Amino acid sequence: MNIPIWPGSSSFVPGMTPFGYYDSDPTFQSDADKVADWSARRLGYPIMDVELQDVNFYAAFEEAVTEFTTQVNMNNASDYIHTVTGAPNTIDFNGRVVSPNLGRSIQMAKEYGSEAGSGGTVDWKKGYVDLAVGQTVYDLDTQWSNVHESGSRIEVKRVFHDFSPAITRYFDPASGTGTGTQQQLSSFGWGNYSPAVSFMVMPLYSDLLSVQAIEMSDKIRRSSFTFEIRNNQLKLFPIPKFPTRVWFEYIVESERLNPLRGGVSGSVVTDLSSIPFNRNEYSNIKHIGVQWIHKYALATTKEMLGLIRGKYSTIPIPGADLTLNGLDLMTQGREDKATLILELTTLLLTMTRKVQLETEAAIAQSLQQQLSKIPLSIYIR
Repeated sequence: MNIPIWPGSSSFVPGMTPFGYYDSDPTFQSDADKVADWSARRLGYPIMDVELQDVNFYAAFEEAVTEFTTQVNMNNASDYIHTVTGAPNTIDFNGRVVSPNLGRSIQMAKEYGSEAGSGGTVDWKKGYVDLAVGQTVYDLDTQWSNVHESGSRIEVKRVFHDFSPAITRYFDPASGTGTGTQQQLSSFGWGNYSPAVSFMVMPLYSDLLSVQAIEMSDKIRRSSFTFEIRNNQLKLFPIPKFPTRVWFEYIVESERLNPLRGGVSGSVVTDLSSIPFNRNEYSNIKHIGVQWIHKYALATTKEMLGLIRGKYSTIPIPGADLTLNGLDLMTQGREDKATLILELTTLLLTMTRKVQLETEAAIAQSLQQQLSKIPLSIYIR
């Protein structure tokens, strides 16, 4: 039985990895043969034969680099998804500092503005009903929604049904009339000047009291202008005495329920699959990451060698059978890979913005406690 074994050395050239992600990276090219030699020696070469070829080691090395960058990018993506949602997905985020911002928070806060009428993404529209003499109830769905909104359900926000503003029924305070000031001006000898009111300055609270008096008089001495809305049935008081028009502001409920309103379209980040954290170049990964990659490549090589030896679990030799350790290698390789990924993900979780802020807060609190123990100096002048 002729089983290919590791010859003891290799010479990497581009095109010898399955995907070729890093074949053009000079650092990857240089380390590929080193990782192959190191992994083979860790597997027992040259004392033991290693049933692998150079392309197997290169594949394990490429997989290790890809796994490391994927874990790092997944952590970054989960940490920054709130910030980068809606950003262009045509820009590679690798090697860039992603600055946190309030964009998405403000976008969500706009929904409250839509309900309050102070902005937002739901349009407030205006409609009206023509009042008929003696009629107090008006169906807004029939008279407006079915005609102007294709039957879509509307929600009325404001109804402009009230007395005319009190200030319009109040004498212009700058004219000096209606406030009893003419007699005062004449008593001072200013009545013959034109305009005499140039010499009279009334306090603002006088105007406010007059406006409030008019509004209070309307409510007590007249039929108050009120309305009720139930199921878009508008009921007006008092009973209309002449034909007129009442305006109202409303929203279309289907627009409020539309999750795509006001959203950015095109090539933008929408979810984890569209965040442009691409593969890092191997040459940009520093020592901590490189060491993890080497260990993961070795674990992958163990698993691979275990699978191969599992196929040839026993090899006949003169007078006996040779049993290979395929199952042990495969199990150990998978356990090593799982342990390495757990260590990496645990470390990455300590680097999220939330954890970093909590750590800085704890440091600041500890520092304050330490500084509080320092005796205060007494200065004598």
